[in-house]
Amino acid sequence: MNKTTETVPAALRSWSVSWPEYKPADVTPSELLPEALARQVPGWAEAAATPADVRDWARRQAAALVPFQLDAQGWPLHPEGRTGRTGRNLGKWGENAAADPIVVAGTGRDRRLLLITRDDIHEEAIPGGMVDPGETAPAALVRELQEETGIDLSEHQPTILGCDLVDDWRNSDQAWVASTSALYLLPTTVTAVAADDALDATWWPFGSLDELDNAITTAGRTLYAAHRPLLHRALEHLAK
Repeated sequence: MNKTTETVPAALRSWSVSWPEYKPADVTPSELLPEALARQVPGWAEAAATPADVRDWARRQAAALVPFQLDAQGWPLHPEGRTGRTGRNLGKWGENAAADPIVVAGTGRDRRLLLITRDDIHEEAIPGGMVDPGETAPAALVRELQEETGIDLSEHQPTILGCDLVDDWRNSDQAWVASTSALYLLPTTVTAVAADDALDATWWPFGSLDELDNAITTAGRTLYAAHRPLLHRALEHLAK
């Protein structure tokens, strides 16, 4: 997790509140600094060294899962306000669209949830990832699941649960993650094999968030906090 994160008081979170002393920590990694981008652009990132180098803000705003505004100099502003971080530790400035397939098998006491162990933060998380340029969210849901667990659900019709901001550890004032989450229901568990960005793929008890938490904690692991709201929504849908 990022150790430079500052705590932003709730009263100062909104962009409409003046805070002249605000000095967010820059979380830009070395490979995304302007001098590095001038030499080589990573395959997962855009070449724009700053938001001023982005020429399609109107298109990005129109396509955003969660609406956002630009400041007086034309730079994007996190939809929920100040984060205590500036710069970019994501592929794009502004919104970075992700897809999170929530795969649930069985019913009642036998209900299980598929999670992966992420290789970046070593926590249990939904097997999702970023939507590729030109890719649709439904296609990204299928691709990410197959890449990280080996499970092909291209013939299954999921239930789209929502489009939400994700409290991702890489978020900053100018770059953040918003995700399309979808629920896949299977009659029984299927074999999952960790690959790509996953260190492990595991089926966990999913009668409730408490049951999930207890199982993960007992195994000496940690649930990725940013995905808790998505899992809570899935449980609400299953309870209907």
